[in-house]
Amino acid sequence: MKKRGRIKIPKIKTWQLLVILVPLLFVDATLLRLDHIRMTELRDAVLTADANEDDEAIKQSLEELKKFVFSNMVINVVDDNGEKKITFGTGPFYLEHQYIRAANAALKEAEKQIASDSNPNGNIYGLASETCRAQAISNGWTWDNPNYINCMVSEIQKYPAADEIQDKIIASLPSTELYRHNYASPIWAPTLAGFLALITVIIIVVIFIRFFIWLFLRLSLLFM
Repeated sequence: MKKRGRIKIPKIKTWQLLVILVPLLFVDATLLRLDHIRMTELRDAVLTADANEDDEAIKQSLEELKKFVFSNMVINVVDDNGEKKITFGTGPFYLEHQYIRAANAALKEAEKQIASDSNPNGNIYGLASETCRAQAISNGWTWDNPNYINCMVSEIQKYPAADEIQDKIIASLPSTELYRHNYASPIWAPTLAGFLALITVIIIVVIFIRFFIWLFLRLSLLFM
């Protein structure tokens, strides 16, 4: 009765583990690739909403992107100063158009404050605007082009008598970090890709342990 009650677990040989491992690695890579593609689609939706200047769509698409990345294993390759690095998550991306709108709003507010400026250099904003407007026409810049914003800030900073005004303008410009996003995903998540990856790691560890045991026994026999 005791013998009948025992459950016999078949021993899986190492070569059988290798046979299982090969297709499992392919499935893992496919699932991780699908997660990466989905992340890219959601990130592109954020950038599209930014290009369309739709703040509500930006907010919703950011939430969808963040929710997906936080609950899935997303492996990504990012460019770090010309060097390719593997990371878990979206990697840094910027809401350029939203920043430009905010910066232009700050510059317009500065224009109102500087319009009645009575410093020795005259209306600094007006002088800077004339210079940058000419450059914008010759280069085909639109009013919301970042080159135009940089030109305005650069021209205003050329007037030493306007240090206080310059400080106000620089302080009013929003920080670019507010428009920079980088969502990190977990190294492991309880998804289909996560469980299969865990099984894959366990099989690889078992194979390595068996290999080192075999190698140790072989070396032991040589020196006996």
